[in-house]
Amino acid sequence: MNSSHHEVKSGADATSPRPPRFDHEKLNVYQSELEFISWVTPLIEEARDAAVGKTREVCDQLDRASLSSLLNTAEGNGKRQRQVRAKFFDDARGSATECAACLDALVAKRVFVAERILEGKAVLLRIVSMLCGLVARFDDPTARFREEPVEYRVNRNSNERDSKNESRKRMRKRKRTTSNDL
Repeated sequence: MNSSHHEVKSGADATSPRPPRFDHEKLNVYQSELEFISWVTPLIEEARDAAVGKTREVCDQLDRASLSSLLNTAEGNGKRQRQVRAKFFDDARGSATECAACLDALVAKRVFVAERILEGKAVLLRIVSMLCGLVARFDDPTARFREEPVEYRVNRNSNERDSKNESRKRMRKRKRTTSNDL
């Protein structure tokens, strides 16, 4: 083994390398969405096993909506334009509230009792609150990165004057050239 190709690490780096992290992974809301997915996955499996016929659509929708919230948050955080970011965060919020409605539907269909879904609804409420804050932050029309509107006008008189001046200059130049030739 050639020592020039391998460095010996010391201290905290020697025990474990630091995994790369995307910006969206640093968001508390993203971590809460992962927490919800971890919580809801066994619940979905339990619901499918408990009452096969009457839960399939709700379980599928709950699974899709929980994933949609997570993915919209990640994608929105990667967008540069403020209003585009706000739209993705708003879509994520909509998916999170859809998850809450799906949990309510499972209670209404008597698959679970209300107490069984309380933990998930608490996480969803936290997620929705954080996403509301992100939407407000990036959808604010008085945000600091705002340009003032500028009115652009073309002054026709000015343009006509400029073209007449150009014509006069060309005519004078021709006259000078002609008179110098004599």
